[in-house]
Amino acid sequence: MILRTGVDLIEINRLADLNPKIRARFLQRVYTPAELASSGTSNASLAGRFAAKEAVAKALGTGIGPVRWQEIEICDGPQSEPLLRLHSAAQEIATQLGLHTWSISISHTATHAVAMAVALGEDTDVKAGQR
Repeated sequence: MILRTGVDLIEINRLADLNPKIRARFLQRVYTPAELASSGTSNASLAGRFAAKEAVAKALGTGIGPVRWQEIEICDGPQSEPLLRLHSAAQEIATQLGLHTWSISISHTATHAVAMAVALGEDTDVKAGQR
């Protein structure tokens, strides 16, 4: 069994203070249409999702770069809890690492958002019979 974690903290004002000319392009590059629809104009919600994406990328061991922003999607569950959907390279890396179960937690204050990602899986490097 393997366990991987990632955590990220962001100042909400980083999103609130974006130049309006840059903001629209930034939002389209970082968030999926579903994430934008769910977050609306809430900077706290957008910051929380941003932190969650960073936390997931850290748990994958890649950071953002080998994995693109929209390949990590933070959706709303039935009770508005954050649920993770991985796409493309992010899903491929998770599969290669043997990660199959994820838990995401997001919280914020008036000034900061924090997120944690926890992933469980089977160690793909362990050969049969050597556990």
